[in-house]
Amino acid sequence: MGVTKYVSEIQHVNHNIEIIYNYLSNFENLSKYLTDDILATLSEKVPQIKIENFESDSDSCRFTVGSFGNAEIRIVEREPYKTIKVESGGGLPIDLTFWIQLLPVEAYLTKMRLTLQTEMGMMVKMMVGNKLEQGINQLAETLVRLPYK
Repeated sequence: MGVTKYVSEIQHVNHNIEIIYNYLSNFENLSKYLTDDILATLSEKVPQIKIENFESDSDSCRFTVGSFGNAEIRIVEREPYKTIKVESGGGLPIDLTFWIQLLPVEAYLTKMRLTLQTEMGMMVKMMVGNKLEQGINQLAETLVRLPYK
């Protein structure tokens, strides 16, 4: 098993860093955004990863991932207005740690970068490595468009 790191391109979010941090550091906000329609659209784009039964509280999200079964991601560290660290649990076939890094540019402009670190075997890496690299950038682009309030 080897550790692999995927880093998104830097994104610019046209919101105040405090608003972005407060929104992203509370997973209950995701449950308002991740409706059944959005999850169905995601499953259409990536059929091998069908996400169902999504539920969350402020610190964690639980869901079913296709044939992998139940999975969980949990916020394990918060550094106010800078970093949110998330780790996986449950039935995912890979262990992952995920960071959302924020940096203020101006009062209503924030830089955001995502970093995904995962430990997986060579076979799994060959199957999902490219998808993870694309996925980290797609996730960053999606986070830019969230309805921050």
